[in-house]
Amino acid sequence: MRVILTLIVVGFVVLCGWLVVESGLFENSSQGRQSCILLQKTTGNQKSNTLNAPTGENAQLKAADFPTFGADTAPAKTIILGAADPYTEDPETGFKLQLELSSKGAAIRKATFSNGDGKGFDDRDYKDPKPLVILSPVKLADGTEILSMANTGFVFVEHELQLPLNKLHWKSFYVEKDYDGSQTARFEAIIKVEGTDEPVLKLIKTYKVIPGSYLLECKLAIENLSTAEQKVRFNFAGPVGLGREGVRADMRKAVAGFRDSKGQVSSERLDKKKLTRAKTTEDRRLTQTGANFLWAAAVNKYFAAILVPVPDKGKDYCDWVSDKTGRFYNPDRDERGDTGDETVGVDLKIASNIFAPAGQDDCSKTYNFQLYLGPKDKSLFDKNEQYQNLGFVHTIDFMGCCCPASIINPLAFGILAIMKWMYGFIANYGVVIIILVFLIRICLHPISKRSQVSMSKMTKLAPKAEEIKKKYANNKAEMNKQMMALYKEQGASPIMGFLPMMFQMPIWIALYSAIYASIELRGAPFLPFWITDLSAQDALVRFSTVTVPLLGWKIDSLNLLPILMGLAFYLQQKLMPKPAAASANPQVAQQQKMMMIMLPLLFPLMLYKAPSGLNLYIMASTFAGVIEQHIIRKHIREKEEAESVGLVAATSKTGGKVKKKKPKPFYKF
Repeated sequence: MRVILTLIVVGFVVLCGWLVVESGLFENSSQGRQSCILLQKTTGNQKSNTLNAPTGENAQLKAADFPTFGADTAPAKTIILGAADPYTEDPETGFKLQLELSSKGAAIRKATFSNGDGKGFDDRDYKDPKPLVILSPVKLADGTEILSMANTGFVFVEHELQLPLNKLHWKSFYVEKDYDGSQTARFEAIIKVEGTDEPVLKLIKTYKVIPGSYLLECKLAIENLSTAEQKVRFNFAGPVGLGREGVRADMRKAVAGFRDSKGQVSSERLDKKKLTRAKTTEDRRLTQTGANFLWAAAVNKYFAAILVPVPDKGKDYCDWVSDKTGRFYNPDRDERGDTGDETVGVDLKIASNIFAPAGQDDCSKTYNFQLYLGPKDKSLFDKNEQYQNLGFVHTIDFMGCCCPASIINPLAFGILAIMKWMYGFIANYGVVIIILVFLIRICLHPISKRSQVSMSKMTKLAPKAEEIKKKYANNKAEMNKQMMALYKEQGASPIMGFLPMMFQMPIWIALYSAIYASIELRGAPFLPFWITDLSAQDALVRFSTVTVPLLGWKIDSLNLLPILMGLAFYLQQKLMPKPAAASANPQVAQQQKMMMIMLPLLFPLMLYKAPSGLNLYIMASTFAGVIEQHIIRKHIREKEEAESVGLVAATSKTGGKVKKKKPKPFYKF
């Protein structure tokens, strides 16, 4: 029994440590001091001084000593595509997104969900909620901005020269509207030979948004205007600027999807910690040996920005992306990286391509991209054939803890499907969570009952087991033989006390993960006067922010659920069966006393700022466990009373008659 209790305590400490680490409390302070951005260089001896080129409105961007390439900077301009007003857009026929495009780098400055998303995604500001901005610019300490989908270094390979197109204001045109309601914006840049103004390359970049879709199109057409062939490559900034959605743990990651030779989609991911610690490009690279690249994404807890390079006609995968990397930005370089300006992004490196002289067949090429900006919703991904084929579901991430994703993910998705089905009848996810917890408890009750009955037997045998250990302390073989004989005689098994618990653990972890990461709970109310958002703190009373000394925790509300959860843990511990050997073994008694104090105090403290839906689940599960333990203890007590007179409880197999007790074998053949 001492070993059992020690294992429980160790497991509890490990779980507590994992939760604390996930909260980011002990992140290395030196990580926040790393450089926020690395400038891409060309191979060989770099002669270009364009990284320090002037960026004024009338300046020319120059790229070399000889020959000198440049591009005229156009007037700065902002173009709006999609929803004209995110709050008034028609939810049936309107756009799901509003794009704010910048002529600088021909990039997306900001992407905002409109009311047309049908789900009302806002920024969850309880005072003044605004439409949620999914992509925003990253403002670095030197004043530079990193924008999504910007063309960065444009490299003339043979000359080893680089032109920073993200510093160039491209020429912009009016928004074009098509018959299907879609809107298109176009930008243009012409690279010239400096001094002669002879055009070398023409770049046309277009964005297209479609009503009712989270998917937008981006095309970059490059045409050779000179009489000589040009070998060029360029870098492409993917989506960046996703805000932090997790109240506690920061679940932002860079993810890439791949398809193997068998046609199966898999993924690789780099979380914030890995990206922060990255020292080289290799550390930030998203790759998978022997698989074809499909997409790269920046994700947070609930949303994903997935960049898909579209394969050329007749090909199954895109072969012109030579590299893909993730990147973590921490503009203010704060030590813990949690002031709110941090974000994760992805970058693509486009392979070199030779453009034939003007007028010939291969003098131009169009690079097609698609960008998904929307929720990480499995039902949405399953309904759309393209999303399903590309494996967008791999952007959904569950906190599997010690259980492998191959076990947790199917269970969590199954639980989410059941929750959605129940929501169709109940229309309140808070009630759904409570009912689901009790239903799972009922389904697993036979297993829990068998486990606790077995543990109760082991508890009763503890004094005899201690006597055997003392008697045969110097003879391990005989001690084990006597212990097995004791267990066989009493029909007890130490393994049966833990196997049912191990079986239940993945189910409860999957339920925990499903509730924690479910997009359906974002903004979903439970009680209008108290829990108004199951994805945020329950916040019964709000007040000015208070910082907890030493820990540095910032508290701005009185959360009632964690307090109720502490009460539930206390009641559960009070009802836990006490080992008979505890009084004879001070060490075991001390461990029990520690558990009585640790659970009711530590869990509410660690989960004080956790989402209310998660705390509601834990509290409901704990109270359900209290009720279940009461029922099981009653059963054990009645069985012990029957055994005390030499009888066992009647069963259907005995025809309802009380039967004499017979010893049960330890195992059956």
